[in-house]
Amino acid sequence: MPETDLTNDHKALTEDQAARRYFRKFGRITELLTGVAGAMAKEGGISTLDAEVLADYVSAIASTFRALSMKYLIAGRLRTGARHLTIDFHESGFPVFQEIVTLANDTAQAGTHLATLPPAPTLKDEMVKIILSERRAPVELQYALSQRIYFERLAKGGLFFAQMHPQARWLEDLPSGRRKFLVHWAVYDSQMNVPVVYLLECEDSARTALPKDSARWPAVQAHLLAQSVGGLKLLTIAKGFDKDFETLHPKRLRRIFLGPMYSQAYTLQTGPIRDVLSDARAGEGEDWALAWTVEELLSERAEVEKGWFSETETQVFKLDPLTGGTEAGATATIRSLIVPERVFQALAEKDPEGFRKVRKYVVSKDGRVALQN
Repeated sequence: MPETDLTNDHKALTEDQAARRYFRKFGRITELLTGVAGAMAKEGGISTLDAEVLADYVSAIASTFRALSMKYLIAGRLRTGARHLTIDFHESGFPVFQEIVTLANDTAQAGTHLATLPPAPTLKDEMVKIILSERRAPVELQYALSQRIYFERLAKGGLFFAQMHPQARWLEDLPSGRRKFLVHWAVYDSQMNVPVVYLLECEDSARTALPKDSARWPAVQAHLLAQSVGGLKLLTIAKGFDKDFETLHPKRLRRIFLGPMYSQAYTLQTGPIRDVLSDARAGEGEDWALAWTVEELLSERAEVEKGWFSETETQVFKLDPLTGGTEAGATATIRSLIVPERVFQALAEKDPEGFRKVRKYVVSKDGRVALQN
């Protein structure tokens, strides 16, 4: 088993085979997530545009995992100087936040590394010579080639970083003369070690459209990123935005947690999910479950306060005390679990009470997604 590293919640995957199985597992999961988003759109839970935005972020997450898989491809075989992938094995199942920060730093210097590393064909020729002449595995050259491929992938872009800056998509022009936008952004939460996507629908009452407003748009981007902390309630984020930008009126704010990932091979589970995974006895590619949680906050109405020379509009947000909305600071929280068929069978047989209200998306080996309640 991989050795514990850094803290009680962090684990370094020191064995090459364990790391490769881990990356294959996440490769499979990220392939399926786009299909899950599509299934949600068909049910009406999210819009087609929401599914498209989520698919872009999932694609970026997949690219990051592919890049990291090359970075750590044979790190376990090096005798000195090698680092190993570190994951949060307790609350997340994803790489720790520092891995994503390091990846961003490496991306900034990818060009420098590529300029000093020999081309791939040269490295392969040198490996063949060592194999034939010295009859040994050219580990150092294999490592150099893996790093070459790693930096090439970083240079291509399309990765998921610690902060994915806000983007605005026009939705419609309203009869009132306002424009409606979807502002979306994402972060890799440093406390939870999971990707988190934010979707904000807001109305714009200014003359200049938000994305083209050189005064407001940079301030909006900075404000939203500063508030993108998992511990903050959606109500706090929305109220702060509503107060700080008088020409922007938040109508719907959602936060989507793409994780944790549970797996007997890589994470420490507690509660019913531990027994479900144990009873499933799933094979290497099927031993997992991924939580997908959507928090949503809706504006119930707008209150207008009239002054001598201006009017101030304030949103009143809908909170449902019967579902814990007041405490959670949200209108609703929808919890889903994405599982392979074998794990779902074990979940259905045990039928733990805590999972009865959780939406289950079951994925087959051929990638089909079905909702099972």
